[in-house]
Amino acid sequence: MNKKNLMTLADIAKLANVSTSTASRALRDNPVIKQSTRDLVQGIAKEHNFKVNVTASKLRTQKTNTIAVVVMLERKSGQVISDPFLMEILGTIADELTKFGYDMLLTTTKTATHDWYSYYYESKRADGLIIIGQGEHDQRVESLANTKLPFVVWGTEIHENSYTTIGSDNRKGGFLAVQHLIKQGCRRIAFLGDINHNEVEQRWLGYQDALKEADLPIEHGLQIKTDFTSNDGYSKLRDHLLIEDQGIDGIFAVSDAIALGASKYLFEQNIDVPQKIAIIGFDDIAMSEFCSPSLSTIKQNTAAGGRLLVKILLNKINQQPVKSQLLDVEVVQRQSSSR
Repeated sequence: MNKKNLMTLADIAKLANVSTSTASRALRDNPVIKQSTRDLVQGIAKEHNFKVNVTASKLRTQKTNTIAVVVMLERKSGQVISDPFLMEILGTIADELTKFGYDMLLTTTKTATHDWYSYYYESKRADGLIIIGQGEHDQRVESLANTKLPFVVWGTEIHENSYTTIGSDNRKGGFLAVQHLIKQGCRRIAFLGDINHNEVEQRWLGYQDALKEADLPIEHGLQIKTDFTSNDGYSKLRDHLLIEDQGIDGIFAVSDAIALGASKYLFEQNIDVPQKIAIIGFDDIAMSEFCSPSLSTIKQNTAAGGRLLVKILLNKINQQPVKSQLLDVEVVQRQSSSR
């Protein structure tokens, strides 16, 4: 076909009797456009062998149609991107971005540059940023609030900061976990987690709320600083039981990964779970149901969280009003805490 006779996006739109912007969205299979319209536009494009010039489109609109997702992983924590909880929420985000015609650029704070605004936004690498986690009060997140970069954070709302967050009700989750263990007869409950992380700090406050409600003492010696890994859950519980305290009868681990590591140590020591020590985790990752004993946990709605992160960010990109949102949590009782 002669170049003079090549179809343009405007030609496709005219044949479909829709606007150019609608035709563009339909060709990207954007769910905002009715399925019948998408089918019509895509059929006309196929009939005329029309292909979208992605490079030209980006130059014209000054948009990349890419969202960067940065996972807050700190070297000292030992947590990796293959963590089951992270994989679940990242999978939902990827699926949701695809629905709206966006690519996902995935990185972690172990490799990301310090100046996120310049690297992602000014350089036109991404139209916006989704940040998973807040780290230990990472200044890179806080500094973004004063830039033009649209971004949203999976984490705990911090009132002194002005950025938008989507996250679980961590304080309620901590309360429900410990309240459940108390109802099972536990009285001295160890807390496995690192309260330097904002979300974990909220779970620690919920832990204290439940003890206060039950008129049980808060023993700070039972707060065992633990990273988000099964290895650390195993080793920190081992060290605590061998060196400091053998009188605990319950464990609240701030992640299922930590809980699984602690459970493995107790199994190796022939300590009966749950009769001698009951355990509850946090997240409700898939393997929690299939380990032995199956793991009681606090369920986070990662599917709803992933969808909301994308929705809120796209609203920000389109300059629509947004606000932080808190997702509900619930106890999932399984064998590890059922007495």
